[in-house]
Parts: sequence; structure tokens; C-alpha cells
Amino acid sequence: MSGLKNSPFGKRLRATHQDNEEDGPRRNRQRVNPIFYTATASSSTTKDATPESPVAVRDMYGDRFVPSRDAGDMRTTYHLMDESGPSTPSKSRIIPTESDALKEQANAIFTSILHTEVTPPSPRRPTSPQRPTTSSSATTTLPPSTPTPPSAQNPRQLLESPRRQLRSVCKTPYRVLDAPDLADDFYLNLVDWSNTNVLGVGLGSCVYLWTAHNAAVRTDTVSSVSWVQKGTLLAIGTLSGRMHIYDANTLQVQRSYNNAHSQRIGALAWNSHILSSGSRDRMVHHRDVREATHRPFKRCAGHRQEVCGLKWARDGGPLASGGNDNKVCIWDLRGSKRASVAGSSTSGSGSMRPLWKFHEHTAAVKALAWDPHVSGVLATGGGTQDKHIRFWNTFNGTMLSELDTGSQVCNLIWSLTSHELVSTHGFSSTTAQNQICIWKYPTLNMVASLTGHTHRVLYLAMSPDGETIVTGAGDETLRFWNAFPKKEGGEKRETRLDYGRLIR
Repeated sequence: MSGLKNSPFGKRLRATHQDNEEDGPRRNRQRVNPIFYTATASSSTTKDATPESPVAVRDMYGDRFVPSRDAGDMRTTYHLMDESGPSTPSKSRIIPTESDALKEQANAIFTSILHTEVTPPSPRRPTSPQRPTTSSSATTTLPPSTPTPPSAQNPRQLLESPRRQLRSVCKTPYRVLDAPDLADDFYLNLVDWSNTNVLGVGLGSCVYLWTAHNAAVRTDTVSSVSWVQKGTLLAIGTLSGRMHIYDANTLQVQRSYNNAHSQRIGALAWNSHILSSGSRDRMVHHRDVREATHRPFKRCAGHRQEVCGLKWARDGGPLASGGNDNKVCIWDLRGSKRASVAGSSTSGSGSMRPLWKFHEHTAAVKALAWDPHVSGVLATGGGTQDKHIRFWNTFNGTMLSELDTGSQVCNLIWSLTSHELVSTHGFSSTTAQNQICIWKYPTLNMVASLTGHTHRVLYLAMSPDGETIVTGAGDETLRFWNAFPKKEGGEKRETRLDYGRLIR
């Protein structure tokens, strides 16, 4: 112990204790450890704390090192802050709302001003001297300067300037029609709008044709419906697996397929003169309505349960199918290298394999929509257990993005006048349900949320001009909404080169 007492460490410790004793009655104050520069609480001092020799006082430094943040990126540090709390998922999920778009706009302005105020301006490079011009005029032209953003000029002016107004959508339908006996069945497709502005609705054992101009209603026969892209042909599938093709002008049957499928036909899709049908028998059949034979020229077997969604790409490209087995299949009837390598049949009425098969959904996939503005982009929506809208690149088979809507996705359709997507919803884990949502793509911000149906919105169709959508629900009503603005440039002018409208 004598060696420790006479060591430099002991001398320094005794000198510290002597300084604390000179403070009088303040014995309960925190002491500072001279070695680690930390405060320690003590109520008494040691008895042998008498200095033996003077000790030189030196500057003491702590163990904490605070770096200089002069060159730090404050903008990156701000965005790295996590305000979402713990990473554990919340039991009560909330679907995105229209206010999210306003928040995104405010965040963009704040980020711009923060970057301007915090980030130091970039140093200007010295410009090379300019050769004087020998002109008779005394005026000289200055070189064009790089325009500075508004936030760099006056942030306060940017904050006080009026915000860009988001597109307003009327929240009430302009017309409501009664639709008695409209089936409340997720797997059926009973509403479709033709390019000749005739709405077909399957009610019970009848199909009603409603003309939007004069609201005339004409009755016809059975089940789920689909209009041809150009013309007046209407395809009807029945619960018994039969399929009929009617001419809406004459109400006469053009073709009948009594044994189209062995079970009910829940999905129909046209591609020019090719009619595709999906059934509960898990098969997708393709028929050329111009041929006399009733047998399909191609069969697609890719689902293990009922096929409840079918949609052809607008450019005549691939076909997308969704099933109750939570799978999405992409079919290419034109043939592809990938299909031939997989050993699929490319001729005759044999079965073929899908070009792509997506497994990410966890519920039935009925909602399918091809992007009319970007080729090869497909939007799909899952049922009650999934609640997600997913976007796919069908060229390379990858998922582009996904959106958790918080409720069952029943239908999807793209706008023709703007890059926006409409989704209709049903069962929900949140308070909002049975709503119609409009999303901006690719930001996936909500533009509007339309409510009014008291049951899940199972049916959706769009007018040929792309301005109006009609929704049908289990509450046995059809509601018409002015959802989108008019297409820029006015109405399309008729031309004699459009032979499709001249040939019937």
C-alpha cells in the first residue's frame, strides 16, 4: 500500500480529495474523477487524504469524442429520422387517405427550403475572360446566367405562394339506378360498358341493356357479360357453363356454345375476334367466333382453382388471368421462346403453360388491369386476406411496386385521360370500407375516395369516353360517377381510314 500511496496515481488522488475538503460543508456534492472525468457521489472523504507533495495541475479531457458536424449532410440526417415508432406491425391498419397527397406536397416544399438554407452554395467556377466585341453599338450583351430555383431566391416567397391545387373529384354520383337481383358474388363479372355507349348488366336470369343517352332499358337473357372492343356483340356466360353471343342491335343470338365449360363461367374477355372464357373448372378456353366449330383452338391450364379474372392487353398482347388459388398467370397465345422451352403446346387445341406466374398475392385475384399508357405494366388486386394492389412488368416478370389498401380489392381499371387507377373495395380491417379509390401512378397517392355503397363494390366499368365510371354493389344499386376530366384535344375526329368502324 505504501508503494501505491507514493505513486503518481496516489498523489493525484490525494490532491483531489484535499480540494474537495476545502469546500466546507458541501460534502454531498458530486465529485469529479480526475482519471475518467466523470462525476461520482460520495458522502465522506478518506482520512489519509493529506497532500505530501505539490502536484502539477493539468487539463483533463473526457472519454467522449464529439466530431465536428460542419461538413455533415443535414438533409440526409433529417430523412434518416424514423418517426414511425417501433417496427412491430400495428393491428389496426389505416388505408391511405386524400390528405397524404397534401402531406407529400408540403414535404417536398420543406425539403427544397431545407436543402437551400442548410446546404452551402456550390462555389462558382471562374469564367474565362471574354474577347471584346468590335461593334459600333456601345451596349454589350451579358452571358446567359443559370436560372436559380425559386427556393434559392426567396424561401419566404415560396412558403407564402399559393399551392398547386389537386384535382377535385365530385364525391356524389350523378345518377343512381336500382339493380334488383344483382348478385353479391365476388367471383362474377356482371357489368360491362361497350364502345357504343351501351351498358350491359346481368340481373338474375336476365341481361339488361341500358343506353346512357336516353336511359332506355331492354331485356335479354342470362348471366356474366363482356362487350367486344369494337361493335355491338355481347358475350354472355351462364352458371351452367353455356356461352352465348348476342347482337345488341337486333337482340338475336349470333353464336351459342352449349358445352363451353363444365361449370360456371365467371370471366370473359375479348381480343378482336378471339373470345376467352374462364370457369370454375380451372380452365381458360380461347375461341375464334368466326369459325363454325364449337371447340376451342387453345386451352390454358395454369390455375388450381376457379378462374375469376381475365383481361387482354389493349395492344393485342398477352392475356392476364387471376384465380382463386391466389395466382396470376400471363399467357402469350402468339407463342414465345420461353413457352417453347418450357415444353408448352403451341398448336392445336392442347393445353399450354403460362409465360409468367406470380405467387405474391395471398388471396383470390379477380381485379386485373393493363396500363394503357405504359406497355407491359399490369395492376392486380388481392382479396380479403391480401388487400394489396401490385404492379408488374410483364416483359421481365418482376414486381414494380405494391400498395396496401387495407381492404378487399374487388376491381381495378385505368383512366384513359390521365395516369390514374381506380380501385373498388369490400371487406376491410379498418373503419373505411365499400369505397371507390382513385390513385395517382406511379406515386400511388390517393386522389379521391368515393363512398355511398353500403355493400362491397364488386362491379366496375368505364364509359367509352373515359370520363364516367359505373359501380355496382351488393346493395343492388348502380352508381355513376364523374371521375375523370375530358381528354385533351376534344373529341376524336372521324376518319375514313378507320376501317374497324365500317366493317361489321
